[in-house]
Amino acid sequence: MSVLGSSREFLPGRGDYDLRGPAVRADLLAGITVGVVALPLALAFGISSGAGAAAGLVTAVVAGIVAAVFGGSPVQVSGPTGAMAVVLAPIVAAHGPSSVALVSILGGAVVLVAGAARLGRLVGYLPWPVVEGFTLGIACIIFLQQIPAAVGTTAAAGLNPLVGAVKAVAGGVTGWAVAAVAVVAVLMLVLPRLHRGLPASLVAVAAVTVGAEVTHAPIPRIGALPGTLAPSLPSVSFGAVHDLAGAVVAVAALAAIESLLSARVAATMTRGGPPVGPTRPDRELVGQGLASIASGLFGGMPATGAIARTAVNVRSGARTRLAAVVHALVILAVIYAAAGLVSRIPLSALAGVLLVTSLRMVSLATVREVVRASRSSAVTFAVTAIVTVAADLILAVEIGLLVAAFFALRHLARAARARRDDLPGPATPGDEHIAVVRFEGAMFWGASERVVTDIAAAADGVLVVILRLSRLHLLDATGAKALGEAIEELEARGVTVLLKGVQDHHRHLLATTGALAKIRHDSHLFASLDDAAAHARSHVDRARAAPAPGLPAKS
Repeated sequence: MSVLGSSREFLPGRGDYDLRGPAVRADLLAGITVGVVALPLALAFGISSGAGAAAGLVTAVVAGIVAAVFGGSPVQVSGPTGAMAVVLAPIVAAHGPSSVALVSILGGAVVLVAGAARLGRLVGYLPWPVVEGFTLGIACIIFLQQIPAAVGTTAAAGLNPLVGAVKAVAGGVTGWAVAAVAVVAVLMLVLPRLHRGLPASLVAVAAVTVGAEVTHAPIPRIGALPGTLAPSLPSVSFGAVHDLAGAVVAVAALAAIESLLSARVAATMTRGGPPVGPTRPDRELVGQGLASIASGLFGGMPATGAIARTAVNVRSGARTRLAAVVHALVILAVIYAAAGLVSRIPLSALAGVLLVTSLRMVSLATVREVVRASRSSAVTFAVTAIVTVAADLILAVEIGLLVAAFFALRHLARAARARRDDLPGPATPGDEHIAVVRFEGAMFWGASERVVTDIAAAADGVLVVILRLSRLHLLDATGAKALGEAIEELEARGVTVLLKGVQDHHRHLLATTGALAKIRHDSHLFASLDDAAAHARSHVDRARAAPAPGLPAKS
């Protein structure tokens, strides 16, 4: 495939849009709905990250448009998210708000390269308990991060979210801030029950803002916002890039994982509804990489696919990426037309929005399903969630994968068997000197020693051992080497080893590790168990005709 042909799949095309009247109307309505929902979240996540409300708005607009046009999901909505705010908060505390734009550009470049290298499908290998544990941990961090603003104080930089929340509460509570949070929470919970179409979070924030203005409540506000959007290159130096290398990797990994997970959720939600086109994970990474780069150039944050906003988009009837573009334009209109009004929003009101949002991120039904599925899934889920809150998001995913891999390997090792089997056909004299050993499951480094012990036990007191390998699903180099050593030991004891059903994809490994060379003759390889049994019986017949000491002669 030519470079042009291979790169064409990453480029926007006419097929990305449906310009027929019903589809356009559905996309416009969905885009306006999502834009109204996304506005308070963009402000809240920008403030929560430490980059500021303006950075959240810029990200929602610039990254929202770029990811919609270039991304691989027809209905994905991108912008600032809670998980990214969690990652950025310690980066801002260590390197200052000015570092966010550079991290966004460099992280976006890494995600772009990952998409071009076609790594998008790797997210499918993330175990379900790891994903759910990660989500629960993120929800807990978002909740804890909002406690200082919810009680009317400011969290100290660099503290663990739990420690910061405890210190904020211990430092004193402002009644006005708590009241604002309570009003937002109540309205967000009650309004959807009155009418599902109401933008509850926006109405709640507007109501609290009006109340705060009327009563002149002494609580912190968002402050001035930029009146225009203009690109501005961040200062770049080798030292800055070196200092931020770890942060860039963390941001890129999170952007890729969260965006692909969100796209996968969106694809699931659109099944059974109007056709919206396939999700392309590699193109999605390219689009998200370009979105973060563009956001950084305008002073914004790294972008990811936003699961909550994407869900609203799908439920609102979005058909194509036009809906996500409209959502960004709605927020852009607010920046130009109502920046003064937005600047008066109390920080505690946005904290209330995020407190409710974090609670909605966790599905108790899903948690019960994970915990009840198996002990291994429950442990993996709990470990991932705890490490997410206590340490680091990327470390949590890594440890979660290690825990899941440990349980998976233990399960494989326990399922591996080498069992004594019956000879085919009617029994004949001398069959007691033949052992058929059937392999099941996996012969790998975690199970090879036990399987070899099973072989030795089954071969005790016989003249011929038939090793049935046709049901051996997995064989690694350690397992092949151990099998060769077992064959060598049996042959040294005078036991003839026959191999039956060596699979083609195992033959090369058995040959390169020397296992096949350990059998006495090439004719001791069989495709049929009947043929192997006939050869074993003839071998025993010959041995009984000229018996060794202790072996009965043929009568």
